[in-house]
Amino acid sequence: MQCQVIPITGETIDPFGGGKVTMNARLELYLSDCFPLPNGTRRLVLICPGGGYTMVSPRCGEPIALAFAGAGFHAAVLRYTVAPDGYFPAQLLELAHAVALIRTHVAEWRCDPDGIILCGFSAGGHLAASYATLWTQPFLCEQQGLSRQLLRPNGVILGYPVISSGRYAHRPSFDNLLGDRREDAALLELLSAQRQVGADTPPMFLWHTVQDQAVPVQNSIEMAAALAEHHIPFELHIFPRGGHGLALCDERTAVGPGNLQPEAAVWLDLAIRWAKELGQ
Repeated sequence: MQCQVIPITGETIDPFGGGKVTMNARLELYLSDCFPLPNGTRRLVLICPGGGYTMVSPRCGEPIALAFAGAGFHAAVLRYTVAPDGYFPAQLLELAHAVALIRTHVAEWRCDPDGIILCGFSAGGHLAASYATLWTQPFLCEQQGLSRQLLRPNGVILGYPVISSGRYAHRPSFDNLLGDRREDAALLELLSAQRQVGADTPPMFLWHTVQDQAVPVQNSIEMAAALAEHHIPFELHIFPRGGHGLALCDERTAVGPGNLQPEAAVWLDLAIRWAKELGQ
């Protein structure tokens, strides 16, 4: 398996009045070329790493992709635009074009068209959750010349995600995402993902820790409550110990002993099972 890098670039008009939007992302694609599966295709997990919208964390990129690849999935990592190089809605547009690109190549890449799954962590979780709740909006579809069929996500995996712009917000993420528009009440409402859940929101798998001091666990709880209210299937796991940014929770992504959390490390096996059973 090799990593293929595909640029996602271009310019468009900001539908929210911010002038031009420049997309300058790259998609790192990990296609499994080992033994074929019985139906000839594999599900694909598209990963949005965290980083507070000021960086794209390498700890939540390739190691996560390789972990899913080792479990029988194709995987991809989106290196999206961050501040100060670009602000909302560049990141959502880049993710939309990445999903459309994958769906355009499902036959060539032997992807299961019913198994395109987003996976986001922290601020990348916010990006994935926002996309999951906004993917039918005209600014991501018609205004980009993309069909809803191309943009549809089948499921979403969220690890300690930034969700709410309200009481439990990770304020730096919203400040970095919105830049000069950080106090725009309408945009903050739009980007509070739990308030945008609707009939088109795909099933979700969420995990968080009680001890997360950066992004409070209430973010995942509020999203789960919104999913339940709208009868969207979901699975939620809350672990008692572990701080923010655990990634795989083991030596593969640890930067110190605080990132070693065997109890929370089971999230990966749980998410793999969930992703394989999605839609059944």
